[in-house]
Amino acid sequence: MRDAEYEIRSTKYGMRSAKIAIALFHHAITELFVEAFQINSTLAEHVVGSQNHVSGTYDIYSQLCFPNGTINATTIQFLIHGAGFDRSYWNVAPGYSYVDYAAEKGYTTSLYDRLGVGLSDHPDPIQTVQVVGIRAPAHPASAHRYQTNGVTTLHPDDFDAAVLTGFSPDMSGVLVAFAGSDLAIASQKLPLRLSGLPNGYLTTSSIEGTQQLFFRAPGFDPTLLNIVEATKQTITLGEFFTSAPKVAAKFTGPIDVVNGENDLPNCHGNCLVPYNKAAAVKDMFYPAASNGSSWFLAAGAGHGLNLHYAAPAAYEHIHNFIKANGF
Repeated sequence: MRDAEYEIRSTKYGMRSAKIAIALFHHAITELFVEAFQINSTLAEHVVGSQNHVSGTYDIYSQLCFPNGTINATTIQFLIHGAGFDRSYWNVAPGYSYVDYAAEKGYTTSLYDRLGVGLSDHPDPIQTVQVVGIRAPAHPASAHRYQTNGVTTLHPDDFDAAVLTGFSPDMSGVLVAFAGSDLAIASQKLPLRLSGLPNGYLTTSSIEGTQQLFFRAPGFDPTLLNIVEATKQTITLGEFFTSAPKVAAKFTGPIDVVNGENDLPNCHGNCLVPYNKAAAVKDMFYPAASNGSSWFLAAGAGHGLNLHYAAPAAYEHIHNFIKANGF
């Protein structure tokens, strides 16, 4: 892997043609994932290295959205998007906007571009931009999988309640999902939008790869797939190799696990086989969570829950959960 590692980390081309250099870079990325999914692979430790505290000051782009009319001033829903998206995941299109739905219910939402995404800073994609590397400010409610799971594990008092979407104990579908997405170097795949990023920032190679990772037919409008492909963001090598659920043993608030029924990476395509993977999260990862915890499976939806016809039903469930727990 020494040659491939050099190609991934290098940002300089030699005297050969750009086409040859790009082919070498793409070859290295493909080989990286082939080796990552090999039985008994130790590549994650090789790429990320030993655990080390990294600190820094970065600019984070955020938005605070207030509803019209009566405002619930005691609860802020802190929305965290997943890899491959920016903050617009929560406000993707009319009828598919969690921000709008929350506003209609009188709730304020806070959404932002995670470190390494969108209008936020883009530091080192291996050592800095990882899944559980940033502490979130305290807010009464939260949403979205591994980042939220990491905060509730390391800082259990930061959130009063947590909603985790695309989250389960079963990660066996990750290999299939990411193999089909065919990740490539983002700056080379999307030079007009993502030029200048280090080579550890990756994105799906095609609209078919985007569909494989996030969608499930026939549960979505193809227009949404086109929108996501046109606005897709990155996943870093650091995020990929640190995306694993952790036991939040000291989190005592209620949790709500809300998945697409047919989530590919996090349920291997079926969240009910061979057991209810959403319902299992509480006992396996949140043993101290309160009895107000809940779960929901959105019928016919894939990993990108907000992008499916079932999204409004999921929004309704989440707000019933929030209200039932007094927020």
